[in-house]
Amino acid sequence: MPVNRQVRIGSLKESELAEADRIVRVAFGTFLGLPNPQGFMDDRNFMTPRWRSRHVKVIAAREGGRLVGSNVITRWGSFASFGPLTVLPEYWNRGVAQRLMESTMTTFEKWGVRHTGLFTFASSPKHVGLYQKFGYWPRSLTAIMTRTPESEKAGSQAGSLLSSMDKSCRERTIEACRRLTGRIDKGLDLSGEIREVLAQRTGEIVVTQTRGVPDAFAVCLHGPGSEGGSKTCYIKFAAARGSEQFVKLLRACESFAASRNAAIEAGVSMACESAFRRMRDLGYRTTILGVTMHRPNADGFTREDTFVLGDWR
Repeated sequence: MPVNRQVRIGSLKESELAEADRIVRVAFGTFLGLPNPQGFMDDRNFMTPRWRSRHVKVIAAREGGRLVGSNVITRWGSFASFGPLTVLPEYWNRGVAQRLMESTMTTFEKWGVRHTGLFTFASSPKHVGLYQKFGYWPRSLTAIMTRTPESEKAGSQAGSLLSSMDKSCRERTIEACRRLTGRIDKGLDLSGEIREVLAQRTGEIVVTQTRGVPDAFAVCLHGPGSEGGSKTCYIKFAAARGSEQFVKLLRACESFAASRNAAIEAGVSMACESAFRRMRDLGYRTTILGVTMHRPNADGFTREDTFVLGDWR
């Protein structure tokens, strides 16, 4: 496919957020064949909270001044991912996605990250083929899993909520989370994500501890206008030291979700076999299957020995 040089790439403007959100819904809803494409994701919003985040860059594709697509680029320390990359359906197959990818790769080079990745449709040769042109390789299926916790058990296995801690304790906990992820994969750092969730009040950070030392945490997004919306507690990322701590963290997240009458949604790479099996045994069920693609072609933090939840949508 020839590159469309009439398309100009730049930063997404705040005045374009509503249209960018609409394009995300229409693009995915059309691809999935929904009768009302704009109803995709209900009141969930993947654009505005990310655009407002300092560790995220959102780029826009314009033709003749009209917004026709965008891509969200997120940095977690030495790792970065992108998505959703979306284009208006009437501009599909016109080289817009390739122009967005060119700019995305330039951003990664400027950031100097060691590893990058994305989540896409495993059943779409078109999507997989596009990203392979830029050096990405499909490595493992990622299961988007859900579970509705029992409301009567809310609070029975609660963890600590970062927002409820005083400032000094909060800072120590964020640093402990950074050390935890750094041991899993050198340079992996969710501090930016954690701070933005608290600052924007788009969810909560659930932390579990052993003898006062944090050994697991989860970034839980929930509430109208957040990435989880009003019905879902969306675990965007979670990490635990081991199997027992992972189960304890999941139970704490379920308690948080139940207290807000929300269902849990979390993505887990099947490369993290033990984590996937634990979730399945606890009653989580797969609702969506996608494939994660990596550059370079290496595991990063999605390995059999890691207890990590990571959703790169």
